[in-house]
Amino acid sequence: MNYFHLEAKVVSRGAGRSVIAAAAYASCSRLYNDYDGLTHDYTRKQGCLYSEVFLPQYAPAEWKDRQLLWEAVESVEKTKDSRLAREFVVALPSELSLDDWKNMLERFVHEQGIDLGMCADVNIHDPYPPGHNPHSHILFTMRPLDEHGKWQAKTQKEYLCKRGSEERGFTADEFKVSKTQGWEKQYMYQFGEKKEYLTPSEAEKIEGCIRTSKTPKSTRYGRQNPLTERWNSEEQIFAWRKSWETIINEEQARHGIADRVDCRSHAARGLSEQPTVHEGYHARKLESMGIVSGRCELNRQIKADNKLLRELKKQVQKLMKAVKENIPAIASALETLRDHMVLIQYQLIMNISQQEAVVFQKNLLADILAEYKNVKSEIKAKTAEKKELIAEQKNCGIHFIRAGKLGEQIATLTEDIEELKFRKAQLLARLNCQDNGVAAKKQALKDMDTTLDTLVQQHTLLSGQKEANKAEFLEIRDGIAPENKGAVMQKREALRPEGMVGMIRKLYEKYRDKYSSDTFDEANRQIDAELKEQPIHKKKRSINEQLKTPEQVVPQSKKQNKKEYER
Repeated sequence: MNYFHLEAKVVSRGAGRSVIAAAAYASCSRLYNDYDGLTHDYTRKQGCLYSEVFLPQYAPAEWKDRQLLWEAVESVEKTKDSRLAREFVVALPSELSLDDWKNMLERFVHEQGIDLGMCADVNIHDPYPPGHNPHSHILFTMRPLDEHGKWQAKTQKEYLCKRGSEERGFTADEFKVSKTQGWEKQYMYQFGEKKEYLTPSEAEKIEGCIRTSKTPKSTRYGRQNPLTERWNSEEQIFAWRKSWETIINEEQARHGIADRVDCRSHAARGLSEQPTVHEGYHARKLESMGIVSGRCELNRQIKADNKLLRELKKQVQKLMKAVKENIPAIASALETLRDHMVLIQYQLIMNISQQEAVVFQKNLLADILAEYKNVKSEIKAKTAEKKELIAEQKNCGIHFIRAGKLGEQIATLTEDIEELKFRKAQLLARLNCQDNGVAAKKQALKDMDTTLDTLVQQHTLLSGQKEANKAEFLEIRDGIAPENKGAVMQKREALRPEGMVGMIRKLYEKYRDKYSSDTFDEANRQIDAELKEQPIHKKKRSINEQLKTPEQVVPQSKKQNKKEYER
């Protein structure tokens, strides 16, 4: 296992999710949700190797049945946007066995949830083919249980009390003690035309002061349960990731596996490689059907970029070790760094081009979808108006003049509706879909936002790598003794053609028919400008000539050439 994955998310009604549905999916079972009356059946889903519910010692024993556990969660949450559960998806080391996975997960859920009063629903998936993507779905309850097996509150009412000029918040239990120390709740009072929050002792001093509300002054959102507050913090997410990293590494060490994982991001670890994006089931399904998925294509490009960066980084490190006061070594190191910068600059130019193309497509699609929405709403409004006028016309009776005027309005509306339907058909033709395909286009618009975010991250990483190479280049070049600068430049000029061919070959292998010699020339010009160097002008050759391996040609004298001609 050479990668780390822990994804934490919340199952919330506000996002249209149900914890019963999430539990049924994770356990590949059939569960009924009494809250909305829906049955969620995932019994035909394959790949679930293990399912178990873990409970704190004071939880009701019947909650070992996940149907009863999550029914209890659904029933205690009353609002339409309630947060029902916290879901984790963690990758499991493919080198270990099912029993090892069970032990690791049991340790994790006890340390991070069960011992704190949370209930946990743990499931292990290993979809076909076995061993290629073993992972676990963990559902934790959002509310902890108290020592009586009752759900604790997520938040408590916090009353803003006063003592003299000091104001402070207290919960109901805290106020029982604090009121003996002189603290008073504040209520809304009216005196004259003025309304203000006052304590009873303050109100007594004002003549004609009348209390207008029974509700004391309190904070807007109340006070969070300390455990709930901690679970919602960014620090807690890192703590979960660190805990899972420790468990994996200790288990692999116990089995004599040298491989280790790191929960930190690429940036935190100082890695120049770009992280891949999550592809998901639908993207891989499209690929299996022979349809190119945008996310999968982006990942292929990122992997190719990372491979190229790794190769170049190794070359740079190797040359940096060899560089002394040796002119050929210095020239070789400078040209290698310059080649690396040119390759990165080429990718940056392509990245900007891709961003511009995605932005253009996104804006175009957004405009069409917005117009489609407006046209559709206009059709709906005019159709409703037409129906009303038709109904009114039928009730006109002997009022023929009124009926005639209504008929004219109906005819006008009919023409307007037909024109709008034609416009709608044009928009659907531009979208290349029917009405039932508009939802997919809206999803494509969201995917474009994800692609743009990834391209921006890629641009930042590549720019950082280029700046690091530039700093190394300038450090070496500025350290050359004045008397050696001319010799180093001559050696660099001799090395440049071979380096250019190598760069073109690498770029052509990656981009194939998308490779552009003009973009390559532009990348060279931009790097020369950044390094404040004069370009080395060479005769421009075709791509076939650039990629062709030069053959050794033995020069012949003029006399030999003449004899060959006469022969």
